[in-house]
Amino acid sequence: MTVPRYRRVVVKLSGEALAGGSTTGVDPDALAMVSNELLAVRELGVQVAVVVGGGNYFRGRMAEGWGISRAEADNIGMLGTVMNALMMRGALTARTDRDVRVMTAMPMQSVAEPFIRLRAVRHLEHGSIVLLAGGIGQPYVTTDYPAVQRALELDADALLVAKRGVDGVYDSDPKTNPEAVRYSELTYAQALAAGVRVMDTSAFVLANEQSLTMHVFDVAAVGAMRGICAGTDLGTRIYAA
Repeated sequence: MTVPRYRRVVVKLSGEALAGGSTTGVDPDALAMVSNELLAVRELGVQVAVVVGGGNYFRGRMAEGWGISRAEADNIGMLGTVMNALMMRGALTARTDRDVRVMTAMPMQSVAEPFIRLRAVRHLEHGSIVLLAGGIGQPYVTTDYPAVQRALELDADALLVAKRGVDGVYDSDPKTNPEAVRYSELTYAQALAAGVRVMDTSAFVLANEQSLTMHVFDVAAVGAMRGICAGTDLGTRIYAA
């Protein structure tokens, strides 16, 4: 039996990863694929929590175009993360007998539990998959920073950053430069100096300060999530020097 390199991980899953080939909404095939990938990690014996984004429904930076305040737009975006978490819970429970919990940063008692750190840890220790929605419950923050924060709060061994359409961190945009080179690993200092934008700068700074290892990989790559947890070097590993 494979001994995983990590005991507990947090997966940062963008809303776009659930949209499939579209830019909005949830694609059933993409939802099924991500659910199967998460279950493959759990079956490896790794405890799994997931920070879910909501960009497939609404982003705070869309506020100006809609003529609403940024704070209001971010609140709408947070509700989008809850919708994605509920969709994912439904897809996961249709595929496994394992317990799946949705926990939110803002109170929504009729559909989810409030995020309480020790309760979330207890769920993980009992084998549940924990889906974390609502960011940190406050506007002006994307789900990047909360992903790092939750990974630290839950004492995760690594943060797995699932990106759509890119399989790691490159020295230039691979979509416009066919000669772009993918890094197999980077320190946070190198990533910050190079202006890497796979996550918010604030998220990088916090992860670096707290020595949290991060893996950036393609969410559409079947087996990548499990492979990383099993010890295979896929995508780009970012770490504190």
